[in-house]
Amino acid sequence: MNILFVGDIFGKPGRRIFRDEIDNLKQRLEVDLLIVNGENAAGGFGITEEMGEEILAKADVITSGNHIWDKKETQPYIGRQRRLLRPQNYPPTTPGRGWYIYESASGEPVGILNLMGRVFMDPVDCPFQTADRILAEKPDHVKTVFVDMHCETTSEKWAMGWHLARRVSVVVGTHTHVPTADERILKGHTGFISDVGMTGTYDSVIGVKKENVLKRMVHKLPERFEAASGPAELNSVLVQVDEETGACTSIRRIRVSEED
Repeated sequence: MNILFVGDIFGKPGRRIFRDEIDNLKQRLEVDLLIVNGENAAGGFGITEEMGEEILAKADVITSGNHIWDKKETQPYIGRQRRLLRPQNYPPTTPGRGWYIYESASGEPVGILNLMGRVFMDPVDCPFQTADRILAEKPDHVKTVFVDMHCETTSEKWAMGWHLARRVSVVVGTHTHVPTADERILKGHTGFISDVGMTGTYDSVIGVKKENVLKRMVHKLPERFEAASGPAELNSVLVQVDEETGACTSIRRIRVSEED
């Protein structure tokens, strides 16, 4: 099974390159399942129902993170749209869910788990214990499990990778918007990368207009952040998974740029 995961779609440039390039990528890479992190789709902060449905017209599942609640309309939408996930380790009273079993194009079920870290982020429930509970309850016939670990630090992402090694198929890191070059297969079973990177404008500060960030950081003045414009990059990873065992057999970065 070929699973393509697209890193955080950031604002209009990210939505544009995703819309323009994803059909070709899916065909060229023979993708069976497409997962997208979409928490920054709406100008870099949250996702609207319109944008969510636009992405889901091409993708199978959307994962997210701490910015999922930046648009108020997301709360009723995520309750209706089962393919839009929020981190599972939010309180059980929070709208939506972070664990979803998807029937792939090949007919095999894939469990998709969205988690959020705690270091320098919201004090949500422990993502490690949350993952343990989900895996303990997972139906036996679900061999393939894909995890989006949305967090600030590389160390927490790597810790989750090792914590779940041989127990899930893939752990990818999101949130920091900078693609890393540490993709590997842990214990001969679990594909891992600490950050897939974002899908948006890299002539920016992780997707935000440079002048906005510099005003805050250099002059310590309040400044509203806005998504940068300009040519975009789509950053993703393609993983191949053995459907019988759930083992990841290959993981590689896929990058597409409007400037190429």
